[in-house]
Amino acid sequence: MKLLIDFFPILLFFGAYKLYDIYVGTAVLMVATVAQVALIYGIDRRLQVMHKLTLVLVLLFGTLTLALHDDRFIKWKPTVLYGAMAIALAIAVWVYKKNFLKMLLGSQLELPDPVWMRLNVVWVAYSAFMSLINAYVAAYYSTEAWVNFKLWGYAFPLVFIVGQGFYIARYIKADEPQAPNPP
Repeated sequence: MKLLIDFFPILLFFGAYKLYDIYVGTAVLMVATVAQVALIYGIDRRLQVMHKLTLVLVLLFGTLTLALHDDRFIKWKPTVLYGAMAIALAIAVWVYKKNFLKMLLGSQLELPDPVWMRLNVVWVAYSAFMSLINAYVAAYYSTEAWVNFKLWGYAFPLVFIVGQGFYIARYIKADEPQAPNPP
C-alpha cells in the first residue's frame, strides 16, 4: 500500500503528460502530491522530513513551471531534492556527527553503529548520483525523454532499496522462538 502511495503522483504525472502536455502533467503532479501527503498524514498522523521537502519543492517548482510556462523548473526539481538530501546527510554526519538515518529509523531498526554509518554514506552517494543523473537528462535531453526517464528511472530507487534491504537483513536479529508454556 505504501509503495502505491509513493508512486501515485509520478504515475498520474506521466499519464497527464502523455495525454496532454508537461504543464497539465505538472498541475496534476502538484495536486497528486498534496493528496499523497494528506493521505500519509491521515494514516501516520505525522510527516517525515522527506515528505515535507518533496511537497514544498513540487509546489515551488510546479508553480514556477506553470507561472513562467517553462518546463525547465519541474525538470530540475528532482536534482534539487536529491542534491539537498545528499548535502544534508553529508553535513549531518561529517560536520555535526549526527546520523539522520539512525535518528529517523533507529526506533524501527536495531543496527550496529558502523552499519548505520555505511548506510548513511551509501545514501549520500545514491542521492548525489540521482541528482547528477537527473541534471544530465534534464539538461541534455528533450522533455519527452526526461519524462520517460522519470518513469523508467524508478528502477534506480527500487534496486537501491532492495539492495539496501539485503544488506541490512544480515544485521537484523531474529526473534528468539519461545518455548511453549507448560500446562
